Amino acid sequence: MIDTLQFHLSTTDLAGQNYGQIQERVKFLVKHYLAKEELGDRLQDLPLQFNHPQPRPWQGIDWQSINLDQIVGINPEVFLSIILGSIDTEAPIRGYTQTSRQYLNTLHPQLARFVGGIVENGSLVEIGLWEKEERQHTPALIKIYTQLTGKKVTPNVRAVRQYQPSGDYYTDLYIHGLHRVATEYGATCLYLWLVAHTTGQLQMVLEELVKDEMNHMTKFWGFGVWAFPDNSLLKIGRTLIKQRPIYSKSRSSLLGTLSRMSEVLNWQHWSLTNRATFTFTCIYILNHLWSWSKSLTPEYLQELFGEPLTTQEPQIL
Repeated sequence: MIDTLQFHLSTTDLAGQNYGQIQERVKFLVKHYLAKEELGDRLQDLPLQFNHPQPRPWQGIDWQSINLDQIVGINPEVFLSIILGSIDTEAPIRGYTQTSRQYLNTLHPQLARFVGGIVENGSLVEIGLWEKEERQHTPALIKIYTQLTGKKVTPNVRAVRQYQPSGDYYTDLYIHGLHRVATEYGATCLYLWLVAHTTGQLQMVLEELVKDEMNHMTKFWGFGVWAFPDNSLLKIGRTLIKQRPIYSKSRSSLLGTLSRMSEVLNWQHWSLTNRATFTFTCIYILNHLWSWSKSLTPEYLQELFGEPLTTQEPQIL
C-alpha cells in the first residue's frame, strides 16, 4: 500500500488557490495515489481478500490540531457544507453493502461476502470487509466537522436503493455494478480534490478516505471488466443515464444521483474556480482509469478470477 505523502506541513507546498495551481496539484495527487502499479496491486489484492479479509489500518491522526487555517482555496462555509453532505452520503453504509450483497449473492458469493458479509436466517452474522473499511468514514467526517466548528452533528437518515430483481440476475448486476463503480469513482474524485485544498492533519484524514475509495473503486472496476467483457463506453454511458421503466424513484438513473449529489454538496455555492477544478479532477481521473482499464486483458483477469460470469450481452431494458 502506498505511503502517506510527505508534504503535509511544507510551507512551500500549500494547496494552490488558482486554477493552474490546483490543476498541477491534482495531477501530482493522481500520479501518487492512482499510479497504474498501485491500481494493479489493489486489484490483485481482491482474490486474497476473499479468503483472508484484512481491513486496511489508518495512520494516526492528531484530531485536536485540525483547524480552519488548513483549508486553502475553498470558502470555509462551502467546505463545511461539503463535509456535511459527505456525512449524510456515507452514513447509510449498511444499506449500501446489503443491497450490493443481494445483487452479487447468486452470481458471485465471494464478492458478495466481501461487500456485505454473511447473512443467516435474515441476520447479519459477519460484516463484509468493504463495510468494515467504509464505516470509518462517517465518524471521521463528523470529527472533522466538530473540530472545525465546535458543533456536534448527527447524520440525516435517508433511504437507500433497495434490491429489486427483475429475474435477470446478470443484467441486474451489470446495472447495479455500474452505479456502484460510479459512486466509488465520484467519492474518489471528491476526496482527492479536497486533499488538493487542504494541509496538515486535515489533509491526512482526507488522504485516508482517498485511499479507501480508490481501493474499492479499483476492485469493483476490475471485477466488472472481468465479469462483463463488453465494456464499451457507449454501452456504459447508455446504461448509466438510462431511466429504466421498472425503476422507482428510489432506484433512479445516474443523472438523478448527480442531481441529488449537487444539492447535497451545495454545488450552487461553489466558486467558478472550484467548479472548474473539480470538473478537471473528474475528467483527469476518468481518463487515467480508462487508460489503466485497457491493460486489463482477458488472460490477466482470468488468472485472477477465473472464467467470466457469462458471455451473454446484458439487455438494456
